Amino acid sequence: MTTPQHSQPVRPSERTQSTDGSPAITRAFALLSRRWNGLILMALAKGPADVAQIRERVPRISDRMLAQRLQELTAIDLIAQDVRPGRSSGTRYALSPHGKAFLIPLAVLFLWAEDHLPASGSPASDQPASPGH
Repeated sequence: MTTPQHSQPVRPSERTQSTDGSPAITRAFALLSRRWNGLILMALAKGPADVAQIRERVPRISDRMLAQRLQELTAIDLIAQDVRPGRSSGTRYALSPHGKAFLIPLAVLFLWAEDHLPASGSPASDQPASPGH
């Protein structure tokens, strides 16, 4: 005698662990692999800012690249624009709700990198990692 199988709804946590999650992680890595994106998001984690303030928070980024990345991050709704007419630097940028949610995995990645990736040019960067690390 066999036991009848009852179908149960898939819970959200089970859905995200399915094998077709690879496109999602591919999109996440594509986002982070674009130079400056992570640093711009981290800069805006400090609070809303205009272009000059973001440039101060992200040294060495060119004006053209900053404008391009802000446009891209705004288009995918990680950053929100607040345009205020009449002010010299009338556009301010802030993290959108999606951008704020992205800070959680970004902060974890930052902490992991601090603990496990040696700084470029440090003696540890020339040696393999120890087994305990």
